[in-house]
Amino acid sequence: MPKRLHILLYILLSISTTSMAQFEEATNDDRFGGGSIDRRNQENSGNNKEIPVGLKVWQVDERFGDRRKAEPDTLSPMFMNTVFTTGLRGEYNTLGNLGSPRINRIFIDRQADGQFIFTQPYDFFIKRPQDFHFTNTLSPITNLTYNTCGDRLNGEDHFTAKFGVNVNKRLGFGANFDYIYGRGYYDSQSTSHFNYTLYGSYLGERYEAHLLASLNHQKVAENGGITDDNYIVHPESYSDSYTTSEIPTVLRRNWNRNDNQHVFFTHRYNVGFNRKVPMTDEEIQARKFAIASQKEQAEKKRLANPDSVQNLAQKEAPIDTTWTKNEYVPVTSFIHTAQFDNYKRIYQAYETPNGYYSETIPNIGPLGGDSIYDQTRHYQLRNTFAISMLEGFNKWAKAGLKIFGTHYLRHFELPDSADTHTSYNEHTLSVGGQLSKTQGHTLHYNVLAETWLLGEDAGQLKIDADINVNFPLFGDTVTLAARGFFHRLNPTFYYRHYHSRHFWWDNDDLSKIIHSRIEGLFSYQKTRTTLRVAVDEIKNHTYFGQSYRITNNFGRTNNSVAVRQCGDAITLLTASLAQNLTLGPVNWESVVTYQKSTDENALSVPDLNIYTNLFLRFKIARVLSVDLGADARFFTSYYAPDYSPALGQFAQQEAAADDADFRTKTGNRPIVNAYANFHLKHTRFFVMMSHINESIGKKDYFLTPHYPLNQRVFRFGVSWNFIN
Repeated sequence: MPKRLHILLYILLSISTTSMAQFEEATNDDRFGGGSIDRRNQENSGNNKEIPVGLKVWQVDERFGDRRKAEPDTLSPMFMNTVFTTGLRGEYNTLGNLGSPRINRIFIDRQADGQFIFTQPYDFFIKRPQDFHFTNTLSPITNLTYNTCGDRLNGEDHFTAKFGVNVNKRLGFGANFDYIYGRGYYDSQSTSHFNYTLYGSYLGERYEAHLLASLNHQKVAENGGITDDNYIVHPESYSDSYTTSEIPTVLRRNWNRNDNQHVFFTHRYNVGFNRKVPMTDEEIQARKFAIASQKEQAEKKRLANPDSVQNLAQKEAPIDTTWTKNEYVPVTSFIHTAQFDNYKRIYQAYETPNGYYSETIPNIGPLGGDSIYDQTRHYQLRNTFAISMLEGFNKWAKAGLKIFGTHYLRHFELPDSADTHTSYNEHTLSVGGQLSKTQGHTLHYNVLAETWLLGEDAGQLKIDADINVNFPLFGDTVTLAARGFFHRLNPTFYYRHYHSRHFWWDNDDLSKIIHSRIEGLFSYQKTRTTLRVAVDEIKNHTYFGQSYRITNNFGRTNNSVAVRQCGDAITLLTASLAQNLTLGPVNWESVVTYQKSTDENALSVPDLNIYTNLFLRFKIARVLSVDLGADARFFTSYYAPDYSPALGQFAQQEAAADDADFRTKTGNRPIVNAYANFHLKHTRFFVMMSHINESIGKKDYFLTPHYPLNQRVFRFGVSWNFIN
């Protein structure tokens, strides 16, 4: 572990173990209900003090700030797989190293293109506001998580620290720190990512607000892949044996750097009325506990001073056996959401092989010779104003209704020569509405429509809808859900304009992308079965295409990347089945996904993607929970998206300019990990041997062409929650 990480870990441990004043008496707090409060006795100066333990987590809608319940990052199952950039179930293609760029093989699970495409391959690290977890705690809570593998020359380290505290039951704040350092088992593939996040929330009856501010830095060394796949697939073809760090790579001293800062603020004012409502069973239990605690304290005081006039005169307060509470019911909300994003991206290279690029633009960048310094900047300010008529304020209000307007200001900078740049400013205005029903158990639905009236995006249209029905069947719940959308959108900015030393385009004639999807979901809790079926149709699908020639001297030459747009409609069928089985201590969890694209040249996906996990679940000494098993991920071979270091993007493989086909398939090989996952009170930890089948069968373990995975590696990780 780096020295600075040791220092940071020591400071955070010191903070988390320091005694902190309780922010509020738990006996008067009904935020979590009686079933969610765990009170612990703690010895303090010879007296027993009750420390309230409780954590509530939620996410907010990025447009309106609506809250939706979320699960905290403290769950033990699958904890061992949170360390992988390839995802919990290995569904992402990566370059092999921790924190390297990635792309989802399951097309319907990919995020939509944002304006600044260069940070999208790092969604493992950069969290969108709608994915962030806000917290409300009964006592200050700190979580430290660390996982590692390898040594100081080639290993991987990932450290996160999360802290949350409440001033009172309405106002809370916290801070997160995230650090990834992957040195890389292969030459010139190191990654170094930093994230600093501050957040806060205020949840009043009439006024609510959420604030999120973060700083991010990503630095990735680009090696262009290994020069010859046979170093991995057929090592016997070489007279000498090579360790992974000795295998030649195409590029050295090349880096992609992304620096970005984000501020997200959403707030609303609610207008409504007060009414008396019955308490829930949990609230009644919490109130009874509070009354009993108050009586116990009063009795202690009376026994300590029985002759006190106050004690003699004191009468027991009557108990409200109607068990009701006063509730403020909001009827209308006035909402404002502001988001500011600032980005800077640099691709810097000091050694580029002759002939590696097919084209060189003269006088671009301040460096000469074979050096590269491609730079672009972007910032965006978005403001949304909305009025919401809320559901549920009376028996006739079965749905909520919102109307909104959003203004976007976007600024971009691209180089034109060594000393000048071109600025692009785009203003757009959109309006829309939402109809939704989120309360109740049986039926929920949400329909949102947005159209753009002015600016660069005039004529765009988005319609999103989803509905789900829950009903009992044989003693459990069945969920039937359907969702779909129709989007007619412009290709984002960097598909239309990009200037660099070796890639240059100004595509002002790109057509709008027309993308529609219909998706159905069936879920039955009793059998733990989930089935998803989706059909996508995309016209004017816009993507990057990459071609090159493979040579014997240094791997690849004549690299070219261009923007492509497929005018014909592409249809994509997806069917996914998830099934979990349990027989005593034996557990078997599997997800099988089938995909079929009508145009594999423009949109390539594997026909079959499988994840399976077989493990024993048991306890040691009744307190230590253990998952002991092995899991595997597999996908059928296909022309997986290639990776362009100079663009920092994944691209479809294409034949070279002279029609020579140097495309490469990946897949048809399982990757197996063996693990032991543990959970003891507030601590989770695991040990794992990843890629245990590395030496079995054909060694073509590539997810992205020419970027091999790590070989067999021992891993360890721990996550510790501190309640102060």
